[in-house]
Amino acid sequence: MATETPRSDRSGPPPSAPDGAPGSGAAEEGPAAGAAGAQPRASGLRRLRRFAVDTEPLRSAPFRRLWSSTVVTAIGSQLTAVAVPLQIYDDTGSSALVGLAGAAALVPLVVFALWGGAVADLMDRRKLLLISNAGIAVTSLLFWAQAATGMRSVVVLLVLLAVQQALFGINQPTRTASVARLVPARQLPSATALTSTVAQFGQIAGPLLAGALVPVLGLPVLYLLDTLALVVALFAVWRLPALPPLNVAARRAGLADIVAGFRYMTAHRLLLVSFLADVIAMVLGMPRALFPQMAQLDFGGPEGGGTALGVLYAAIPVGALLCGLLSGLYSRVRRHGVMVVLAICVWGLSVAGFGMSGPLWLAAVLLAVAGAADMVSMVFRGAILQTAATDEMRGRMQGVFTVVVAGGPRLADLLHGTVGASAGTRYTVAGGGLLVVVVMLLLTAAVPAFWRYTAER
Repeated sequence: MATETPRSDRSGPPPSAPDGAPGSGAAEEGPAAGAAGAQPRASGLRRLRRFAVDTEPLRSAPFRRLWSSTVVTAIGSQLTAVAVPLQIYDDTGSSALVGLAGAAALVPLVVFALWGGAVADLMDRRKLLLISNAGIAVTSLLFWAQAATGMRSVVVLLVLLAVQQALFGINQPTRTASVARLVPARQLPSATALTSTVAQFGQIAGPLLAGALVPVLGLPVLYLLDTLALVVALFAVWRLPALPPLNVAARRAGLADIVAGFRYMTAHRLLLVSFLADVIAMVLGMPRALFPQMAQLDFGGPEGGGTALGVLYAAIPVGALLCGLLSGLYSRVRRHGVMVVLAICVWGLSVAGFGMSGPLWLAAVLLAVAGAADMVSMVFRGAILQTAATDEMRGRMQGVFTVVVAGGPRLADLLHGTVGASAGTRYTVAGGGLLVVVVMLLLTAAVPAFWRYTAER
């Protein structure tokens, strides 16, 4: 034990000393008692460290480089995510055109995530990461150029956004499919948690930083900072080892390869359920489209925003971030299927509770719990995806994963907005949360192998 009192090698009792002298029992009683009291404290600290962020995957130099590229771009990408709609609204004053930007981003992201995943299975993933990262950096530089020159063209903005999201659709499945080649299987949950925690931090810090910088330095600076972050990320990716296909010859990817990926997914029910679980949780249970109305009508916020609205939007990512800081637990868990099912049920119950909550603080706590549950679900679904899919299919499965993660919340916005307009916000949110639990339990009963799935050491 680290706090154990050193013992003398000499045999026999120590020489006696007068009472009160430095060597007497009376004088040693205090330090001995202090050492004894320190032992439980040290033991408690060791137990806490077991729950803290598990950084063991970072001992792998290649994963550390890939992860560091994610760190520097997590905030930078959010700067552009804030800058584009802000510039469109400043130039046009139209929220409809801001909404059009969302569609311009989603369609190429979906298409190229599916195709990019197939490409990632058929060529060197390091090379594909370099190409896509460089392309994203160029588009960010072009964003800066058009803003700095005062171009004020919505068409140019939408085209650049579509191109950038297409490149992101290629980059994201390639990046996540590479992780299983860089760390041992037992470290995959912790590696996923490290990456997801950084992404959650970026979602919180990026918009805050953008809001602070725009009044001082101007909107074009956001694009420039994103470009610089991407250049740093490009250097980190350059230092990765080659990641060629393991069991297939390198070749061009086509439609047949995408179709083969879907056939593989439907033939492996474990993978299919992992995707359906996220669809259930997000489409039925993500209430963000109703946050503006609930902030104003249910939590006393002013029209157009206010503290209540900010709290509602921030609560889920804050809960996810805090849960990500406990990733020391993840690598010790083997029942990945159980964790996914329980996490999604907790998500649903927390959302249902939020729908019927009274004070704002309780609503924020319940949404934070939902965010933590979503992080747990994401970590173990990601680990299942990395281990259950073979390397020659891993890119395509990550492409589907990217589509599900990007598309689920947008479908939820449509569903909740439509139902909420007629049924009311509280009943819509609470009903959706409870429906998540019911449908998830039915899916688990239909495919019990998912519940029984246990990761190998």
